[in-house]
Amino acid sequence: MTTVSEIFRTFSPEYRDRFGDSIPQEHRKAMHAIMECRTEAAGIAVYECQECGQIHRVHRSCGNRHCPTCQHHKSQEWLERQMSRQLPGHHFMITFTVPEELRRTIRSHQRVAYSALFTASSEAIKKLAKDEKHMGGDLPGFFGVLHTWGRTQEYHPHIHYVVVGGALSTMDRKWHPSRIDFYLPVRALSKIYRAKFRAEMIKAGLSNLIPAEVWLQEWNVNCQAVGESQATLKYLAPYVFKVAISNHRIVKVDDHTVFFRYRKTHSNRWRTMALDAMEFMRRFLQHVLPTGFMKVRYYGFLNPNCKVELDTISTLIELSYGFEISRPEVELEPWKPVTCSKCGGTLKLRVIILACGTVIKPG
Repeated sequence: MTTVSEIFRTFSPEYRDRFGDSIPQEHRKAMHAIMECRTEAAGIAVYECQECGQIHRVHRSCGNRHCPTCQHHKSQEWLERQMSRQLPGHHFMITFTVPEELRRTIRSHQRVAYSALFTASSEAIKKLAKDEKHMGGDLPGFFGVLHTWGRTQEYHPHIHYVVVGGALSTMDRKWHPSRIDFYLPVRALSKIYRAKFRAEMIKAGLSNLIPAEVWLQEWNVNCQAVGESQATLKYLAPYVFKVAISNHRIVKVDDHTVFFRYRKTHSNRWRTMALDAMEFMRRFLQHVLPTGFMKVRYYGFLNPNCKVELDTISTLIELSYGFEISRPEVELEPWKPVTCSKCGGTLKLRVIILACGTVIKPG
């Protein structure tokens, strides 16, 4: 199977020659990590079977958050944390996008613009949730995930929020539930979101780079009821740590062309796209996030710094339903330990040998 790392190892010298000093440092770091992933350059982990004593040497993963090979373990860890924090009742997924005319400016000023997207969208949710015409609760709870790609790797920044169906009022200390099929009006969310993003761009001194017609358009906001939290979290877990394209979607590399599969919106039929290797790498790398940028953010009572504990929120939700709603049960797939290919016994990590020769023993 052809992988992203193989494509990078084959074509990165040409890519560097073509684009030279214009390649951002974040892109260089991601390329380097992905190319070294699970090779000798990443070092070796030495395991010993607890049953038969067989020694296993495994090339280490790079751990880079943009590497398609390294995301499954992170997804499972995140899912376990979120499942232990899930709340009873209905939930929603709200997606905030931006007009196409704005994308070039965002791509050129990613750290500021991505932060502005989070600020504008989250503040829009909080403002409307507080409105007495809707829920009248000043403390909603939700988390958001930034994604920057479409189905063919084109640049398409947007944020998905998972929102608990209601909000706490700190004035009356009661839970104010939303309707099961409706959270907040999307047209009103869109107007507030657009205005707050514009204010953030003015504050950052970037408003002069944005075409005036952007502020006259309706910005697309979509809100969808998704039922109880458990199914939503299981659906979203691999999506949280998803990268621009996974290895299983790559069909082949023929000469200088990369062929990969994709689906059009509202279609289940797989199609194949062919891109020149340089364009494939360019599209992939444009989704590399600024160093240290947090792509998952938590708000309201889901923020770890919130003074109101989740157990209190859960009890208030149950109380608002007259205790006719049950707390969700935690159902996780059991963790599968690394096993010996010879006898099936459990493997224990003995040492890690870095490429430089340094030996690290686990504590």
